[in-house]
Amino acid sequence: MQAFAELQRDKVAAEAANEAKTRYLVAVSHEIRSPLNVIYGYAQLLERDHGISGAEAGTIIRRSAEHVTNLVEGLLEISRIESGVLTIRSDLVDIRGLLEHIVDMFRMQAAAKGLTLTLVLKDRLPDQVRTDERRLRQILINLVSNAIKYTQAGQVSITVGYRSQVADIRVADTGIGIALDDLERIFEPFDRGSSTEAQVQPGIGLGLAITRVLARVLGGDITVTSTPGAGSEFRFRTMLSAPVVPTRSVNQGSRITGYRGTRRTVLVIDDDPAQRAILESLLSALGFIVRMATNGAEGIALAASNPADMVLLDIQMPGINGWEVAARLRKDHGAALRIIMVSADAHEFRAGGDGRSSHDAFVTKPVEHDTLVALIGTQLDLYWNEAEPEVTEDCAPEHIALPAEAAPLIERLRALVNIGHVRGIESALDDLQDRVPTAGPLVSSLRRHLDSFDLRSLLKTIDDAAE
Repeated sequence: MQAFAELQRDKVAAEAANEAKTRYLVAVSHEIRSPLNVIYGYAQLLERDHGISGAEAGTIIRRSAEHVTNLVEGLLEISRIESGVLTIRSDLVDIRGLLEHIVDMFRMQAAAKGLTLTLVLKDRLPDQVRTDERRLRQILINLVSNAIKYTQAGQVSITVGYRSQVADIRVADTGIGIALDDLERIFEPFDRGSSTEAQVQPGIGLGLAITRVLARVLGGDITVTSTPGAGSEFRFRTMLSAPVVPTRSVNQGSRITGYRGTRRTVLVIDDDPAQRAILESLLSALGFIVRMATNGAEGIALAASNPADMVLLDIQMPGINGWEVAARLRKDHGAALRIIMVSADAHEFRAGGDGRSSHDAFVTKPVEHDTLVALIGTQLDLYWNEAEPEVTEDCAPEHIALPAEAAPLIERLRALVNIGHVRGIESALDDLQDRVPTAGPLVSSLRRHLDSFDLRSLLKTIDDAAE
């Protein structure tokens, strides 16, 4: 009888797991199908020339593509966490600057809904703290974004306390609130709770699930209290230790313009022409000699005929895959050749850099430029040249008005900045200058940011001008 009872329990557990998996797959299918249908529909309209505005269609297609990208990124994030391949970095972070940046990022979105967005620092914060900057930013963005999304009137506040190297960050809103039974459910993937108001909100239902797991990975946790109809408060507590002696890397506000010493050669092996173009633009702007190969065999031959200091190597390529190429390069050139694997699949992650592997580091696509540059600097032991942003009254005004006729061109420019396509940005700036002469001051300002490869400031200048 005991064995039968155990079999029954196992059966019930297996059925529950299958039902959960089915619900999960149905949710993913629904979330990904809707934006794909929009992209497909507008692509057909443009193809058949139904008189639809190209700028309007482009905006809708871009937003739908962003939704799909966010969904895939969310699923990959959960997959990385569950697979134990999530890497946590130890960065020196200007915590006050990061918090102010988050507020600036959401200020317009809050204002558009008539909401007040405030930041209150209860305690003095250290100049720098040590944590994973990207993960901390991701947690804060998810919490503030959710608060604004579910609040129709009133305010959203971020209150920060800091005692004994522990940060206590509270994001409170005057939104719809959360029922008591839903306070834990909302942290499950694709579960927004039972509230009708929550169900109709846009989004993929992964944000809070990822946010709590990331908080715990950083050694902290997230809790929530709420009153239905009155609002909610999410509390994020985590250790943010201040370094005893701040380590100098790149100064805040400065931009990397190159590096000291002998010019280094980087070999990029990737079958994707767009990815090759992006990496070539980034590396060339920093003074590297860049060689390009479209497949593994070509890369091996090029490394033999034109010795390189570093290889950026895609994994999924026709013919010889990246791991085989890395093994061959390591055998032929030894440890002096630094090899960074680049992949869109987190499941292919291997840490490397242990003296035994055929590679030294691993990054995922889409490649975050700042992360890649920092990694290259570490691997090649580079000393970066830095330049303070130049600010003059005639060439960098505080606010540059955007002519109305430049709107379609600026949307194209914004899309190129978001993917980091430097050559495309240069071409778009030339086009903007030619077609809208009155945009000259704006173009000049944007070119300065591009010259120092400061895409973040470039995008901010575009957004400020579009206000």
